[in-house]
Amino acid sequence: MVDRSPRFTKGKQPMRHRPNIFQTIRRGYTLIEVLIVVVILGLAGSLLVPYLGSKGDFDTQAAVRTLIADITFAQSDALANQGFRRVQFYADGTGWCLLRVAEEELSEPFDPSTADYVYDPLASNAERGAYAVDLRESQRFSSVRVRSASLDGNSRSITFDELGGTVGVGGIPGTGGKIILTSPEATYQLDIAGVTGKVRVTRLAGSSMP
Repeated sequence: MVDRSPRFTKGKQPMRHRPNIFQTIRRGYTLIEVLIVVVILGLAGSLLVPYLGSKGDFDTQAAVRTLIADITFAQSDALANQGFRRVQFYADGTGWCLLRVAEEELSEPFDPSTADYVYDPLASNAERGAYAVDLRESQRFSSVRVRSASLDGNSRSITFDELGGTVGVGGIPGTGGKIILTSPEATYQLDIAGVTGKVRVTRLAGSSMP
């Protein structure tokens, strides 16, 4: 009986294992590569750390973002409903509220008992649906206060008309102003542009409460 296995087939060589020339060659990292990575991480950390503040600073930033969102909402709500909307800051610096105002009421002083508040479905029962922010009631914002609000002269409010522009007393175009939010950890100034109501935020040096 003839053995016709491949190794005895005429004209063919026995099959041999060939190393895979495409096999990935693994090697460890060199000391130089490790040092480069360490240096890069160190530089990244040194650039990042100055922008990372304490928890109190983060809470103050969150309060600033909340205020910006409320100002933006008041402006868009005035435009959407073709009416005047106002962001009124409390005299004691504990927060602000959003109001509906008629054109003939633009010059009237703020009276919390008779004000026409914008409805907020997420408001607490104590607020009875009023769109109002009391910084003292929030555990996160309890240390934040509105140190000052000087808008359109000496007003403590910013008002938007049906076109979304800022207006001052008597319905004249708004001149803008600034709002300062402060806490023991940080102080931020919000500059409000006249007419457009555009907000620009600046972190001020120093963080002492008044």
